[in-house]
Amino acid sequence: MSYFIILRGPLGVGKSTIGKELARKLDGKYISIDKILEKLKLDKVEGDCIPEKNFIKAQESVLRVVKKTLEANKIVVFDGNFYHKGQIKHLTQQLNHKICIFTLQASLKTCIKRDSKRNKAYGKGAATAVHTLVSRLKVGRNINTEGKTVRQTIKEIITILESA
Repeated sequence: MSYFIILRGPLGVGKSTIGKELARKLDGKYISIDKILEKLKLDKVEGDCIPEKNFIKAQESVLRVVKKTLEANKIVVFDGNFYHKGQIKHLTQQLNHKICIFTLQASLKTCIKRDSKRNKAYGKGAATAVHTLVSRLKVGRNINTEGKTVRQTIKEIITILESA
């Protein structure tokens, strides 16, 4: 049975690294919402965040591929901040498949430190803002990545998936 996974969390928590490896282990398809936003030039902050409508446009742009992947009985792993409830609701309404949501967590200090080591760091201000926005929305199963390796985090996620 196919299903889709949302890995959500703040900048620097490990979503992309974990998402790519998780998709590989599950023989699934990995989709980075942040990369789609950037590609479509929808990654512009208005007020204190990127508007929900921009995330939905980004999701709309990949729905055909996602639906085909799910129909082929494959898993799809979405990686993104997912700090808008409507963004998650949009996916659940558009995709008639089981959904598993994981909120990856780490301290703000850790997220800022990890972000600073990227080739394209977003900075302390962005990391702080996104950490706050993600923390406000309580959804999915919490997975603390603090002090864990990618392998340990993926093992925890797979254990949860297998017991669901």
